[in-house]
Amino acid sequence: MSRVDQVNSVLREEIALALNRHLIIDGCLVTVTDVQCTTDLNEAKIYVSILPEKFAGSALKKLRNISGILAHDLRKRLKFHRVPTFVWLFDERPSNATAIDKIISDLS
Repeated sequence: MSRVDQVNSVLREEIALALNRHLIIDGCLVTVTDVQCTTDLNEAKIYVSILPEKFAGSALKKLRNISGILAHDLRKRLKFHRVPTFVWLFDERPSNATAIDKIISDLS
């Protein structure tokens, strides 16, 4: 496992824990599905699943607003030389999988 893969794994776990502490949106579930850091570890693309999807826009906006708080929290918890800049992205894979399952079941 490469260093970037290890950082991705640690960040995924720690960001998920930090979101439980800092992100409150009534009636909405936000799950970190993937983290992909650049090789220089300056930037981390964080993919999140948001249910129900009607909250996706407001949840992403709130995530962008609390990025500084999350980075500060991670700096205190982790022994990283530098915490990467976060880029929040909506992960469409779960909704795509549901649509594919529906198509397959309709064909049957």
